[in-house]
Amino acid sequence: MLIADTLSKFAADLKYETVPPPVRERAKHLMLDAIGIAFASGKYEFSRRALSGIRRLGEGDADVIGFSTRLQLRDSVLMNGLLVHGLDYDDTYLPGSIHLTASSVPTALGMSAHVGTSGRNLLTACVLGLESGARLAVAGKGGFQQAGFHPTGVCGAFASALIAGRLMELTPQQLTMAQGIALSTAAGSMQPIRDGSWTKRMHPGWAGAAGITAASMARGGFVGPAAAYEGRFGFYTMYLGNEAANADMSLVTANLGENWEFPRASIKLYPAGHLSHAFMNAAIKLVREHRINPKEVQFVRTLVAKTAVPLICEPAETKRRPTSSYMAQFSLPYAMACCLTRGRFGLAEIEEASFNNPDLIALAEKVEYEIDPNSSYPKFRSGEVIIKMKDGRELRRRENILPDEPAPNETIVAKFMDNAQLVMPDARAKAIRDMVLAMEDEPDARRISRALGGN
Repeated sequence: MLIADTLSKFAADLKYETVPPPVRERAKHLMLDAIGIAFASGKYEFSRRALSGIRRLGEGDADVIGFSTRLQLRDSVLMNGLLVHGLDYDDTYLPGSIHLTASSVPTALGMSAHVGTSGRNLLTACVLGLESGARLAVAGKGGFQQAGFHPTGVCGAFASALIAGRLMELTPQQLTMAQGIALSTAAGSMQPIRDGSWTKRMHPGWAGAAGITAASMARGGFVGPAAAYEGRFGFYTMYLGNEAANADMSLVTANLGENWEFPRASIKLYPAGHLSHAFMNAAIKLVREHRINPKEVQFVRTLVAKTAVPLICEPAETKRRPTSSYMAQFSLPYAMACCLTRGRFGLAEIEEASFNNPDLIALAEKVEYEIDPNSSYPKFRSGEVIIKMKDGRELRRRENILPDEPAPNETIVAKFMDNAQLVMPDARAKAIRDMVLAMEDEPDARRISRALGGN
């Protein structure tokens, strides 16, 4: 059976009752995390500029998280995806290097409100998208980024097509066509990682809008290729390039519906690319253990996996002197400077006042990298930090982050409250928290969507 046919059957047959309760619970908490980040993103210039441009296409009745503006359905999904992913603070399914909620949550929220279904169906559709996205991404074996494509964008288009198609009550054959149509819409270049531009932020929202378009066209009878994934010019051949030989397409459908992949997604505790997180953990622990005075640091050496170098270390001059928040989020030298100076890397560290701070820039200039000879990426996200002090001491620490180290649900709730309280009173944040975590009891998903819009 073709991959698209298998995913179509899974999408059509999936029932709320057949999803194990712990899996449902994890999905709700991942959704909560995404929503909290979207609220926090509304404070930033990139979100205001994006909304200013998108609303020129016309307003509608679909909600935008944290804003009173309402847009057309696909535009609201584009905007909400941008808000979830805009701070690069959203979950990451490390085996596939994909941000799962950034496309699935906006698509499920938008489509559920559009068709007028229940919170239970909203949750089930989101579970479908999260699981499909994880499996499509992991089959690429890390090759999408090496080929220059953002897994969140390209895999998210197919996951979103399945979400939208399920909520439209498409037949399995129509769902297969929707995936085939999505093949011609999946997009997302990794170039913003190199130059600090803003377009990576829009990839998941674009994936959501593309998936809705694909499902709607399939419903109308438009024909797409059935072999969307394994065809001669299918997804894995075209989007993996020279890495295509390493793909394992069997991972997409192996034990589908029995073994659940998406609950393994990691929750970000730093608003930066995951490849830097182990280094941040190591640097912060060294600061706490040795009470490091950053002015007494002679140089910092980091041991970095070869595949991570073009994402967080090069171009070296750009990474050492970030000129935008996005550059700061994907700069290992800047992250080391913040962690060694402030003992943290939070939202304040991606503000202009921080990445223009002369003391932080001066320390970032002292950060070097070498290829890690002991790297076990992608099995582990490792980070080794070696600090040479002016008094001759050499301080060293290595940290490993396992793909299967997801944060507990309590940590997610605390993170949501921290993010939501940046823009709203405590009482409203708690009300939204409670509504999201009990969404299966809500008969009208539109009430959830409305609650997330600005007041």
